[in-house]
Formats: sequence, C-alpha cells, structure tokens
Amino acid sequence: MLAVVLVVLNLGLVFVLLALPFGTRTVRQSRVIAAGRRRLWEALWPFGKHADWSGARIAAEPFGEDGLTRIRLGWEGRDGKPIEHVVRLENVVEGERFSMRVVDDSSLETAFWSHFRDDVELAGEDGAVRVTLSRTDRYRGAAFLIFRYFALRRELGKLQVWAQTGRYRAGGLFEHPLSQFGLACVSVLIMWPIFGLTVGGFVLAAVLTLVVALHELGHMAAFRVAGHRTARMIFVPLLGGIAIGGRPYDSRFEVAFVALMGAGFSAFIVPLAIAACDFSASEGWRFAASVFATLAGIAALFNLANLVPVWKFDGGQVLRQICPGPVSLAVASFVLLSAVLALGYMAGFPAHLLVVAGAIFAVLSLITAGSGVRPRHELKALSVPERAALAAALVAVITVHAGGMLWASARLDDWQSYERQRHATTISASLLPERGMTDSE
Repeated sequence: MLAVVLVVLNLGLVFVLLALPFGTRTVRQSRVIAAGRRRLWEALWPFGKHADWSGARIAAEPFGEDGLTRIRLGWEGRDGKPIEHVVRLENVVEGERFSMRVVDDSSLETAFWSHFRDDVELAGEDGAVRVTLSRTDRYRGAAFLIFRYFALRRELGKLQVWAQTGRYRAGGLFEHPLSQFGLACVSVLIMWPIFGLTVGGFVLAAVLTLVVALHELGHMAAFRVAGHRTARMIFVPLLGGIAIGGRPYDSRFEVAFVALMGAGFSAFIVPLAIAACDFSASEGWRFAASVFATLAGIAALFNLANLVPVWKFDGGQVLRQICPGPVSLAVASFVLLSAVLALGYMAGFPAHLLVVAGAIFAVLSLITAGSGVRPRHELKALSVPERAALAAALVAVITVHAGGMLWASARLDDWQSYERQRHATTISASLLPERGMTDSE
C-alpha cells in the first residue's frame, strides 16, 4: 500500500507540474529600491546605458518597422552565438513604464512566445522607487509558473544590489552545492518514513537518493562532453533530480547521448557495487555487503525504470531520436516496455504489480506527450552509424542493469532463505528445554 501511495503521489505531482492547464496567468513582483529613478530606468529599458547590468542583455538595436527591436541576449545558443530576440515595445512612457512582446526568437519556436508579455513599471521618487515586474504567459503545468515567480524575485533582488553597490552577483543560493546537498537530505527524510523508520529504511532512502545523484551526474558529464560550458543539477525532493545544460541542444545525437548517459554512468556503478558486495560478504562484513547489494539493486531498478519509453523519460527521449518514423517508434517502444516488464517478472515482481506499472507508464507518457519546447530550427539529423551506435549503447546499458536487477533478486532470495532457516533454528532451540529433550534427541 505504501508503494501504491508513493506511485500515485508521484503521478499526481507530475500531472500538476507538467500537464495541468493553468491558462493565462500573470506573475508579478514588486520591491522598493533605494536608488535613483533614472539609474533604474537605464538598467531596465532595452536601450538604456545600463541595460547590460546583469549580462542578460548584451545589446539592442532597432529592427525594421513598427517599433521592432532586436535584442542580443547573454545566453549561448546552439551554435555558440548569443540568442537573439525580436521584440515589440509597447505602452512606453519614458522613465515610468513599458511593455515588451517577443515576435521572433533565434532559439525557440515562435509559438512559444505567442502569449508572453513583459511589463515594467517604476513609481515614486529618487531614494524610494517601487519597481514592479510582471510576466504574463499561458501555462501548462505549475513547474514553469513557479520558475517564473522565483525568477522575478531573484531579478528584483539582484537589481537592488546592483543599484545600491554597482556590482552584479551571478548565481544564487538555490544552485549552491550546499543548498542542493540540503535538498538531498530533505529527500532522504521524506522517504525514510515510507520505507520504515528503521536503520534499513534509512539505508534504502539514502541509497535511492544517492542513485538519483549518480544518475544526474551522468547527465552532467554528458553535457560537458557535448561541449556545454556549464552544467548543473537541481534536486527535487521525492520526485528526483534535473540536470540542466548550458545551451540548447544542437543535434539529435546530442539529445540521445545526454539522455542515455544518466543510466550509462550507473552502468559502471552496478558491477562495482556487486563486486564490493561479494568482497564484503567474503570478509564477513554483513552490513557493508547488504548496503552494496542495496545500491546495486536500486541503481539497476531505478535506471531500468528511467529507460522505459515514456515521453519525458530518458528511454523515450533516446527512442525518439533513434527511430525515424512513428511506426518504428511505436514498435520499439512496445518491445522495450515489454522487455523491462519481463525482466521485472523474472526478478520476482508480482504479475499484477507489473500490469499496474505498465498502465502507469502509459498514462505518464500520455500526460507528458508534446509538453516539450520546440526549437526554432530542426536539430541536426542522425547518420546511420550514429543511429546504430546509440541503439547498441541502449541495448548494452539495459543488459548491464538487467543483470544487476536479476543478481539483486537472487541475492534477496538467498538472504530471505537464510533468515527463515535461522529463525526456524532459533525457535527449535528455544523449545528444547521446555520439552526436556537432550541434544541427541
């Protein structure tokens, strides 16, 4: 029942975060900043002399007619060049307010910005200027809505520091490694009661959190290999983690490679954990052996589940790049999901539980289908050798984790048999004095 509750809770959270329609919403943040009104206007107005105060905007220039403006951003595009926006400035009152709509984008599909509007308002006199930033958009899922809320809070906070000190501090407290470590600890504490408030329950929660971290570390390493100058990880308690690259994807191979390397990195961890477990068992270190066995089993199970062909899962992303058409994608998805469920049956999972898991994966795929952001231009296509290499790598990663899961299942059966035998021996020994028997009897 606890497992069912956990799965249903995760499914509900995924729906709320990624698929629940929120309609058109306006996120608004306001703050009184002790600075000159003109100084703040020059920082917020695209043509202001301090418009590059945060590095988010590098330059702005008139573009064509109808008040259009081309803005070069400080974010790197897929080609390594700055991303450019073509915007329309509206409702402009010098020193007081303006609105901005995105007409074109060199990175994302134009439809992404069809409901977007940015509003800036300044009120008050020098020394006590109220700055109000508003962003209006249509939202599907709460994740981006929450992101916009905190992004505006951060922007206002950094603007206040810059206006008063003249210095801009990049980054933030949330991305700091100590903050992420704290969120990982929170994740452990949330899952501990679910697995049982025992030492074993704590080990399970801690190992699962470690497995998530290693998985995301694989994605981050793949981003850096693919040429991203920066990559970071964000922990989401209970749901897992997210690895974020430093620029948009450039090719289908890059998408598949980064997605596959989450489980690919753990494919090196599982055999090492198995070897460490066997060594610890041979030395009589039972607790260490059980921890390593738990690491191998959970890593194998977690990564196999992540490779199922759900739209937003790693397996779904890899298959969408490898398969050239909808028919081949449907066939490959069916084969992969069937293989994972068959492995679960071989590992000893009840058939009814696997049927429920298959239904949940199908629902997840439907919920998240088409929820991604489309790029402005088509990604570079895969060559035949690249397609073959990715397919072979996918099979190899699945094989390693399948072996790890079957090994862990056999190990669990042996442990349960040993515990039953030990328990029976203990009971028999406790009955000997009561019945007046001798050891020979």
